[in-house]
Amino acid sequence: MPDQPLVTVAVLTYNGEVYLERILQQILAQQLDGSVEVLVIDSGSTDSTLDIVSRYPTVRLHEIPNSEFGHGKTRNLAAQLATGEFIAFLTHDAIPASHEWLRELLKPFEIDDSIVAVMGKQIPRRGCFPLLKYEIQGVFAGFGPDFGTTVFYNDNFVQSEGVLNAISFYSDVNSAARRDFLVNTIPYRDVRYAEDQLFGKDLIEAGYRKAYAGRAAVEHSNDLTLDEYRRRIFDETVGLRQIGFPIPVLTTKGRIRLTLRGIVGDTLRILRDGDFTWKRRLYWLAINPVYQIEKWRSYQASTVVDPTDEEAVRSGSLEHSRNRS
Repeated sequence: MPDQPLVTVAVLTYNGEVYLERILQQILAQQLDGSVEVLVIDSGSTDSTLDIVSRYPTVRLHEIPNSEFGHGKTRNLAAQLATGEFIAFLTHDAIPASHEWLRELLKPFEIDDSIVAVMGKQIPRRGCFPLLKYEIQGVFAGFGPDFGTTVFYNDNFVQSEGVLNAISFYSDVNSAARRDFLVNTIPYRDVRYAEDQLFGKDLIEAGYRKAYAGRAAVEHSNDLTLDEYRRRIFDETVGLRQIGFPIPVLTTKGRIRLTLRGIVGDTLRILRDGDFTWKRRLYWLAINPVYQIEKWRSYQASTVVDPTDEEAVRSGSLEHSRNRS
């Protein structure tokens, strides 16, 4: 196709007015050897999201009812609507950190045709509460250095379910895939939650490779109240259990141990954290332990709830309380 864009950047929106303007500006300013198509799929926004999109005439808008949204199936829809050779995904609160973000996100595909998906880095926002900030930093530091590319695949080295799950980890907050692969080979599964984790595992088990591009960074951390954070922990853990990830029951003794370890670790990090003024440091030293307490309390509940009990799952779910997030 002579006029085919190199890449379609798909942004999935639902009441995303807070960051959407900056996201679209950053996408349209990307430095890339190849044309870029921008596709917004909105699922029933009631804020100014659609007004923001209308200010960018080159951006394609596709609207669906909120009831038709699914984390996996809406990304599959985006792949079907897209015209680019590759499709990159951003959530409506993930802002590309540089004008080279898209180039770096696509670069790993040049290494090997068996690399079918790439995950970029996430940088927590400055206002992010310490527990979440340090979790994000720790998770992405574990995938490899910022100056290189890490490739993950399955071979004879992988001898356990735990190692398989580790190399399968995938987040589509900031990601890209070969569009043809998504449409014709392995699409996202239509699950309630953790569609990206399942996609990562599906492609690894099928013999394909995925990569981590540390230089393809976005600014992203969920803007959550304490109650919303607690419910998100519940959603994430139950979601993993529902798709078959083995998560053992957490005992009360284990919960207390993990809570205390988290509080001590975060306290030391806060004391050394140069991003905080001394007043903010004192504030978080007092408040952050509450986040650790609620995190592990919610995690424990999510390990004992029956994942097939729809009412029990909905009662603790952030997804349900927001309709969708």
